[in-house]
Amino acid sequence: MESNTASNNKSWFGRLSMDGNTLRLLIITVVIFIAFSILLPGKFLSVRNLQSMAVQFPEFGILTFAIMITMLTGGIDLSIVGAANLSAIVAALILTRLGGDGGAGWPLMITAPLAIVTALIVASFCGLFNGFLISKIGITPILATLGTGAIYTGLSFVITGGPAITTTQLEYIGSGAILGVPIPIIIFIFLAIAFVIILRRMSFGFNVYMLGTNPTAALFSGIHSDSILIRTYWIAGLVAGIAGIVFLGRANSAKPDFGSSFILLTVLIAILGGVSYTGGFGTIAGVVLAVLSIQFLSTGLNMLMLELFGNSAAIFFRQFAWGALLLLVMVLNYYTEKRRSRAIVSGG
Repeated sequence: MESNTASNNKSWFGRLSMDGNTLRLLIITVVIFIAFSILLPGKFLSVRNLQSMAVQFPEFGILTFAIMITMLTGGIDLSIVGAANLSAIVAALILTRLGGDGGAGWPLMITAPLAIVTALIVASFCGLFNGFLISKIGITPILATLGTGAIYTGLSFVITGGPAITTTQLEYIGSGAILGVPIPIIIFIFLAIAFVIILRRMSFGFNVYMLGTNPTAALFSGIHSDSILIRTYWIAGLVAGIAGIVFLGRANSAKPDFGSSFILLTVLIAILGGVSYTGGFGTIAGVVLAVLSIQFLSTGLNMLMLELFGNSAAIFFRQFAWGALLLLVMVLNYYTEKRRSRAIVSGG
C-alpha cells in the first residue's frame, strides 16, 4: 500500500510539474503579446495583423507536431520539410497536368481531391521508409532522416528541374476561411485535437511515451518497439504531407527548397514547448503555446525593427530573440527539474 501511495504521489507530482511548465509558457506568451501591443499601438493588435499571423503560423506549427511525436520516442525526423515539399510538388503536378487551362481540363472537384490524396500517400511512404530504416535496419534517427531528407529534396529537384510549379487551384486551402476562421487555423486546431486524443487517450500514445522514457522497460512490458516506431514515423510523414498541402495553398506554388528554415524552427518550438529531446515527455498544450509565442515574437520584432531601424536589422533581432527565449525556458526548466529532484529525494 505504501509503495502504491508513493507511486501515486510521484505521478501526481509529475502532472503538477507538467502543468507548471505549461503555465510558465502561457505567461511568457501573454507577456510577449501584451508587450508588443503596447510598443506598437494600433499596429500589432489590429485585425489585419491578427489575420496575417493566423494564416502564417500553421505552416510551421503543423510541422512541429511531426517533430514532436518523433522526439517523444527519443528520435527526430529531419526529413519532414523534404517530405512536405515532395508531396506538394506531386499535388501541383496533378493539378497542372490534369486540370486547369493548360492541362487535360478535368474539373477541380476531381483533380483537387486526387491531388490531396496522392500527396498524402507520397508523404506516408516517406514516413514509412524513415520508420523502416530506423526500426528494422537500426540506423540512428538523426542520420536516417538527414539522409532521407536529402533524398526527398533531390527527388523534388529531379521532378521540377529546379523552378517552382505554380498553380492557384488549392488557393482556398491556404487563403480561404470558414465562418471567418482561416482554413489553415482550422487544420492546425484539428491536428492538435487529434494528437491529444492519440497521445492521451489511446494505447499507442502510452506506448510512445513509454518507449521514449525507457526503451528497456518498454521491451519487457511487451511493447513492440519496431511497430511503434514505424507508426510514429508514418504519422510524422502524413502530417508533413498535410503541411505540404498548406504550403501549396498559401504560396500557390511548390518548389524543392520551400521552408528550408522550418527544421530549425520546429525543433526550437518543440523544445520551448517542453518536449524532451531524450524522449518520454511533452504536451500538445506546451507545443501550441510555443508556436504562438514564436509567432508573436517574430511578427512583433519584424514590425518593431522596421519602425526603428529598417528592414536590415529585423532578421538579426528575430534570431537573437529566438535564441534568448530558448535559453530562458531551458534555464527555467533546469532549475525546476533541480527543485523537483530535491523534493523527491527529501520526500523519499
